[in-house]
Amino acid sequence: MMAIAAIWIGVLLIGGGFALDRTLTRLVEGNFDDQLGYLLNAMIVTAEIGPDGEVYFNRPLGEPRFLEPNSGLYWQISAKGQEDTPSYSLLNKPSRSLWDTPLKLREDHFDTEPHFYDSDQFEDEPLRIVERTVILPDSDTRWTFAVASAREELDFQISRIRSILVWSFALLGLGLFAMAMAQSWYGLSPLRRVRAAIQSMRSTGSNRISDPLPLEVEPLVEEINALLAHTEKQAEEARTHAGNLAHALKTPLTVLTNAATARDPQLADLVFRETKTMQRHVEHHLARARAVGRRASGHSRAEVWPSAESVLRAVTRIYETTRFDLDGNKSAAVGVERQDLDEILGNLIENAAKYGGGSVFVTIDAEPDAEMCVIWIEDDGTGIPERERTRIFDRGARLDTGKPGTGLGLAIVRDVAEIYGGSVELDESEDLGGLLVKLILPRAAS
Repeated sequence: MMAIAAIWIGVLLIGGGFALDRTLTRLVEGNFDDQLGYLLNAMIVTAEIGPDGEVYFNRPLGEPRFLEPNSGLYWQISAKGQEDTPSYSLLNKPSRSLWDTPLKLREDHFDTEPHFYDSDQFEDEPLRIVERTVILPDSDTRWTFAVASAREELDFQISRIRSILVWSFALLGLGLFAMAMAQSWYGLSPLRRVRAAIQSMRSTGSNRISDPLPLEVEPLVEEINALLAHTEKQAEEARTHAGNLAHALKTPLTVLTNAATARDPQLADLVFRETKTMQRHVEHHLARARAVGRRASGHSRAEVWPSAESVLRAVTRIYETTRFDLDGNKSAAVGVERQDLDEILGNLIENAAKYGGGSVFVTIDAEPDAEMCVIWIEDDGTGIPERERTRIFDRGARLDTGKPGTGLGLAIVRDVAEIYGGSVELDESEDLGGLLVKLILPRAAS
């Protein structure tokens, strides 16, 4: 920031200084040329033609330096086009200050306007010359009037102006750069305070930035605190999953250990049964872990209709006598990974077919005006009593033990849905009379 400020200040000051130098130089030169033009006009106004055709002044010029040799101010009158005539020496009239050295004029113009230019005729004395060609009354000759002045005073004024500009702009640039440095240092001080707060949080073991900070960095602090809360929640979920998995595996391992110690003749069957139980628990917790990891990416999106069709094709092969109906919004999309959505719908639709009476009805986006996408899965079975609708989501909970199952399906559905910010509700189906499962998931960002 300070380097950019220094470059930008330097560019602006150099550009502004150059423009100001050109402007002031033109003003000084213009004022100098105005003085020469005033003397030239005074010469022309007082000039008359003498009896021999020469030019004389009807009153003396008011500038005494014209009478002092090599004074730095000169005038000259010459007859243009009369250089080859015998009387040219009489017609060519220089000021006394020129002494015996006439001015070398350009005379490369044919108008009557005044012309200003520089001359280096005198080696140690650069000149500024103004000349004008006029035709005086009672004369057909074109007279060239010229006034010249040494540039020493003009160049001194220009040099002084440039020196003042350089020093002034240098000091201004240093002041502006110092101000930019101070502004950058002061403006970034809240970030240094945030860094100090994070260092303090790491050293003290705190899990939030609670120090009072300026308004400018409050959004950043809020996002950092939110990230810390999210990370803490994920870590807590990981610890919970690890504890739950360890607890779930503890009982089967104990059974196997005891059977092996007692040399139980049914050891092979016990190993098969208990390892299947452990496998189901591992799959359940792996499903939760995958959902948590995919949710953290923040870019989940899945089309509901294709997922439901895919699940129905698979479930139809298992429950060939069950009638499945699919209806609703074909373009609905939710903020869930496709694999997790397939697993959720697969568990719910399979349960509806398993415990229903032969009909399953799936409605996608059943409440179009709702903020969340609601998916209904209805069956014509006996349903679930209202007092049991909370307990049924517990791991291993089963109401109908006569049919195969692990009691983990609804627990997985609830856990995965909650990971994505959704939920699952149970109700009674008005159309089919059985269970109505409301799967509520966040809509995908458009």
